[in-house]
Amino acid sequence: MSEKISTRNGFGNGLLREAEEREDFIVMDADLAKSTRGGWFRDEYPERWINVGISEQDLFATAAGIAETGRPVFANTFAIFSERGFEQVRQQIARPERNVTVVGSHAGVITGEDGPSAQTIEDISAYRGLPNLRVISPADAVEANALVTALADDDDPAYLRLIRESVPVIHDEDDYEPTIGEGEILREGEDVTLMAHGAMVHVVQEAAEVLADDGIDARVVNMSTIKPLDEELVVESAEKTGAILTAEDHNVYGGLGSAVAEVLAEQRPTPMKRVGIEDEFGTSGNGLDLYEHYGFTGEDIAETAKGLIA
Repeated sequence: MSEKISTRNGFGNGLLREAEEREDFIVMDADLAKSTRGGWFRDEYPERWINVGISEQDLFATAAGIAETGRPVFANTFAIFSERGFEQVRQQIARPERNVTVVGSHAGVITGEDGPSAQTIEDISAYRGLPNLRVISPADAVEANALVTALADDDDPAYLRLIRESVPVIHDEDDYEPTIGEGEILREGEDVTLMAHGAMVHVVQEAAEVLADDGIDARVVNMSTIKPLDEELVVESAEKTGAILTAEDHNVYGGLGSAVAEVLAEQRPTPMKRVGIEDEFGTSGNGLDLYEHYGFTGEDIAETAKGLIA
């Protein structure tokens, strides 16, 4: 985990890689191509890129129309701005099940200095509630890159959550292929399960190392697909370790923690703890400093896991 790359960069490279293999998909932006990395695609394939300007409603409505012709579409904007077009995502993408991937970049408090108005901590909750819409938050740039192929190949609509900050690369790009809807066991353990998505995956890996120094054997799961959730892996983890801690750069309400709690309540009641934003808006500051502020560090999560086990 020495190299650090943002998932938005992984996604941008994935678009370029996939464009070499197929010519049917379209990339769209709402005047944020430089930041979303859609601009990388624009520079190489300008005939397959569309900028609708600062109008997210138009972005998603137009994407839906293009997808109706059978061409997959990646519609890019900031996660917070995607919420402006929620009605269009609902009515014109999710309900008719059109092959549009809504790409929300700059998500979470790790967005940092842009402040609480731009730090999206409720997007997973909002999009989880839409029928037919998959919700995915890749752990690193390699996973974000590979997901471009999976999303273009699948006809179902999706919300893809990306971040600006560079985070450790945890996958081998030559030996990794994600499966939407399946969690990934990164480390086996028997005492507690640490489950996360996005930038928090490498943090729970660090927490597992801290716990190991204290003789606690933690299983680490990358649950990048939050919907549809890998319920089988959730239940199996509960049965094997007896406790589950979820960690996410998102409100504790409606995110991965809520999804896991719903499964456990119905299928395998198990002690659990949700680590996330405690129902408040963020604050301005360096993204990594904010992770320390909110207790999103390996040491903090290890301490919380110890309390859960106790």
